[in-house]
Amino acid sequence: MTRPRTSGTAACAVLLAVAALTGCNRESGGAGGGKVGIDMPRTDTDFWNSYQQYLEKGIDKGTVSALPLSNSQNDISKLVANVQAFSDQGAKAIVMAPQDTGAVSSTLERLEEKKIPVISVDTRPDAGKVYMVVRADNRAYGTKACEYLGKKLGGKGRVAELQGDLSSINGRDRSRAFASCMERKYPGIRVHELPADWKGDVASAKLQSLLAQHRDIDGIYMQAGGAFLQPTLALLEQKKLLKPAGSDGHITIISNDGIPEELDAIRSGKIDATLSQPADLYARYALTYARAALDGKTFKPGPTGHGSRIVKIRNGLEDQLPAPLVTKENVDDPALWANQLEKRK
Repeated sequence: MTRPRTSGTAACAVLLAVAALTGCNRESGGAGGGKVGIDMPRTDTDFWNSYQQYLEKGIDKGTVSALPLSNSQNDISKLVANVQAFSDQGAKAIVMAPQDTGAVSSTLERLEEKKIPVISVDTRPDAGKVYMVVRADNRAYGTKACEYLGKKLGGKGRVAELQGDLSSINGRDRSRAFASCMERKYPGIRVHELPADWKGDVASAKLQSLLAQHRDIDGIYMQAGGAFLQPTLALLEQKKLLKPAGSDGHITIISNDGIPEELDAIRSGKIDATLSQPADLYARYALTYARAALDGKTFKPGPTGHGSRIVKIRNGLEDQLPAPLVTKENVDDPALWANQLEKRK
């Protein structure tokens, strides 16, 4: 996979491929360089571990010069402290993935005052200026999951929805879109919303309680396979409810993330589908936009050269990357990042 370089005509060509931008001139330079501070939101899921691996590969290839990565461990106070440390060390741009998208606004305001541009990955802060959000359309996640389950279940049945953290824009977007679609298109399906805060043990405990009341679960929507997949499958197996796709009593399961373990579960018939959240593209374009920010480049809404669209949001711009539906039919597609990751192991 080709990585953008940071110098000369090559950098300009890569950035032009990213999106329509003004003033791509290798001589103008803007900020002209500097260190980039990168905070990992967590490293306790396969998705975020994969994202970190892609980041490190991009840094090694020289996309940006980065300070040592920090990890805020899903804790806003640690994120604030890590960002302050980056600022103290002279960072000229920050890449972060705030999990609490409301509480990060004051930190963004301080960075704006210091003229330090911010690239937010995977999540869109509720307020506070950002240079670019690199994110998939999370409402599309919820809608696609709803439509998949609705069609598979014939518009009837009982579904458990293992939700993420509802203080996060991603958890809210997926949940609201799923609920809206179900209410509008499939009123015959009963949805049990189980807020799980992106934590596998919480999801498993709540699903176990639901199964004690309703053993007739027909479908499950997991908003984060990286956190929920293994505990969910373990629980279903323990309850003797994990039956292969196509057999009587199979619970139709769709997930979000697209990690290798989800693809393996699709191949073996344990789950039916996932929406592949592009860990590789998140890392690639987080670093590309950080480089662009250092060089003083500007972007505008419109289609990009990498199959996405930049949209205007109230506090900046957002590059909405594609997140394809993965089923038995396309699970071996070599273009899926998880299949590429497996080949490198």
